[in-house]
Amino acid sequence: MDASTGADLAGMADAVLQPGFMGKEPPPWLRRRLAEGLGGVALFARNVVDRDQVAELTAALRAEKPDVIVAIDEEAGDVTRIDAHIGSPWPGNLALGAIDDPALTREVAGHIGRDLASVGITFDYAPDADVNSDPNNPVIGSRAFGAEPERVARHTAAWITGLQEAGVAACAKHFPGHGNTSVDSHLDVPIIKASRADLEATELVPFRAAIEAGVLAVMSAHLRVPAIDADLPATLSRRIMTDLLRGELGFDGLIVTDGIEMRAISDRFGIARATVMALAAGADAICVGGDHADEETATMLRDAIVAAVRAGELPEERLTDAAARVARLAGWSAAAPKIAPDPRAAELGLSAARRALRITAPDAAFPIAANPYVIEFQPQLNFAIAPETPWGLIAPLAELLPETAGVRLSSEEGLPSALGASGGRPLVLVVRDPHRYPWMADALRAALAARPEAVVVEMGVPADPRGERHIATFGATAASGRAVAELLAGR
Repeated sequence: MDASTGADLAGMADAVLQPGFMGKEPPPWLRRRLAEGLGGVALFARNVVDRDQVAELTAALRAEKPDVIVAIDEEAGDVTRIDAHIGSPWPGNLALGAIDDPALTREVAGHIGRDLASVGITFDYAPDADVNSDPNNPVIGSRAFGAEPERVARHTAAWITGLQEAGVAACAKHFPGHGNTSVDSHLDVPIIKASRADLEATELVPFRAAIEAGVLAVMSAHLRVPAIDADLPATLSRRIMTDLLRGELGFDGLIVTDGIEMRAISDRFGIARATVMALAAGADAICVGGDHADEETATMLRDAIVAAVRAGELPEERLTDAAARVARLAGWSAAAPKIAPDPRAAELGLSAARRALRITAPDAAFPIAANPYVIEFQPQLNFAIAPETPWGLIAPLAELLPETAGVRLSSEEGLPSALGASGGRPLVLVVRDPHRYPWMADALRAALAARPEAVVVEMGVPADPRGERHIATFGATAASGRAVAELLAGR
């Protein structure tokens, strides 16, 4: 193989990578690799200070490669990167699904797209098209539009339409569906035990709707689906990526992997081998850098791809096709008209969060008195949620009622002292998915036994309402917290 062919191979290998990086500005290695042909870059919360800084960052990326794909995982619900440090101003997918107004979902996604486009982001790893049919799901939950396939389908299509109308490419995830599992693929390999008929009736319904809506990309899931492939995770399975997604469902856009370093596949295959297998299976772009955000990883993956082509393990025409699909998405992004953000967007987000609230309470239950005490129960958040993302009611309620006090507990042990500290003040108990955490369910039960008049605010998936006064927000975003705070404060 001559040098020019080798250089071409390296360029195509670079084109299919979407690595992350450390820092608030592009490091020298990333600038160099972009100039050499790197196809995309993935931004994480660690790369974000504010919108002005992100705009400067993306401009620096484009100074090296004008059509670079700049991707971010912005679901604009509990999973947010652009607002990780302050919380999302939008109510999130589960709340939008609870409202069940596809026109609103399309409008919300359009505003999110305008916001992303205004800071130079061209590709969003969203929406989540999973049907959250297992209430014990540790990684989807409020990220889904709901547990009903048709509801999820119509909101997935609406979200895609709104985002892409704003000039940002959408990406339906996690194909062929991550909702019916109790295992987080960040940690291990989930297994979807549904029959092929059940997959058609549930998991695949939103993805068919996404494709019909013109979604430009689909993200693969690192899980096994024995009804289709008994051996390989979906990301590495030609039967799922090519035969099913390309062949049966007719998807002709970009297929991008979920983070290739996630343990569901990296523990068994290693990220270099998994990268090659994913491309061979039909993936076009490799997302990496949640953990391995360095030049060594990007170089290792590029070299592994080149070596696989030379060894005959990865057909060159498959790599050529993948690189061409990346270029096609980049071209769409560069040409798509962008719309300036609407200054009324924040009010729309808060209005939508208010519409999502579901209240079970006697008449005249609200507002509460002016000096509430809030006990927030902190679960183990899934790996998709940035750990720094704020949530809860203590802060937003204190903005409206300055006498607010409270505490956050991560176990049942601190409950007696917290109840003692509450004294005779109005008590608000804030939970997220107590049905998934026995300690939280026990603590909630004990708190209500002591204070049956307490207000219970569920900021996760409302599975089992408790208490005389119960409020479900369908997510723990900043907008959701503000909406509840307004209700409790009588604003």
